[in-house]
Amino acid sequence: MSYKHLDTSKNYLITGAAGFIGYYLSKKLLEQGCKVIGIDNINDYYDVNLKYARLELLKPFEKFTFIKGDISDKVMMMKIFEEYKPHIVVNLAAQAGVRYSIENPDVYIQSNIIGFFNILEACRFYPVDHLVYASSSSVYGSNKKVPFEESDFVDHPVSLYAATKKSNELMAHTYSHLYNIPATGLRFFTVYGPMGRPDMAYFGFTNKYFAGKPIKIFNNGDFKHDLYRDFTYVDDIVEGIERLLSNPPVEEIPNKVFNIGNNSPERLMTFIETLENTLSKATGRKVVFDKVFEPMKPGDVPATYASTDLLQEAVGFKPSISIEEGLQKFADWYVEYYGME
Repeated sequence: MSYKHLDTSKNYLITGAAGFIGYYLSKKLLEQGCKVIGIDNINDYYDVNLKYARLELLKPFEKFTFIKGDISDKVMMMKIFEEYKPHIVVNLAAQAGVRYSIENPDVYIQSNIIGFFNILEACRFYPVDHLVYASSSSVYGSNKKVPFEESDFVDHPVSLYAATKKSNELMAHTYSHLYNIPATGLRFFTVYGPMGRPDMAYFGFTNKYFAGKPIKIFNNGDFKHDLYRDFTYVDDIVEGIERLLSNPPVEEIPNKVFNIGNNSPERLMTFIETLENTLSKATGRKVVFDKVFEPMKPGDVPATYASTDLLQEAVGFKPSISIEEGLQKFADWYVEYYGME
């Protein structure tokens, strides 16, 4: 196994740069001296203050250029490619969230389908060395076979969000085939960490606790058949992406898809207990959530579990940060950021 290390002489275009993963990836590349062009529309799907706080932390880097804009604006995207001539594009801009896609389907088509199409078109007219884009573990739907492997059948998405991500994989494959665009899709598995997304369960549970409200757990209160999730700490995700950037697919059709997950699913209740423990340490007092159990929501799946063999073969990396370590970093950050001591 040999893979090329990060090329710091290249221009990196990162969409969704004010987002959770986009921020961490931009920061890591900038710290190594790369030139990064970040795009984000700073939408208000969750607290925009957090997005601005992330951008503030990127401002001091001289090689960082930020453009406020929407990837669904094709004219703007073409101009950006023409002006900055990115060598490597990482598309992390997307409307996220499974449940939100049931209430607001339009924004998913706008961002995840039209926006991604615009990026593919831009890569077609301004050829790039590598297009890396976010897919999602949600493409596996309610597959029963675990761990999920990239070769599994994924034609039965159970949410519109999942359907848009599966569409991205198909569109990227077509463009790789027609225009020889090297493209790699990444199926992320439940990413968490400091400065994360407030719409994610761990963040929401923490908000609810400090607001004195009960948390809702959508598993029917059924501990025998609890939900399992492959929780992946953000640093592991970023490490996986970074290793792939200079290693585009070399197959006849230069197109690949990889899982990036922790490969060790945790029961949701274990995750919640660990969050209680880490918040107890961060605050110096015993934290116990008031729990209300409800039926599973439409679009939710009982288990996510990543096989990471392909990623390991390609770039010699496997996520390994435990939920104890990862959630402690989140809890410490949260308590400090929101002044909850």
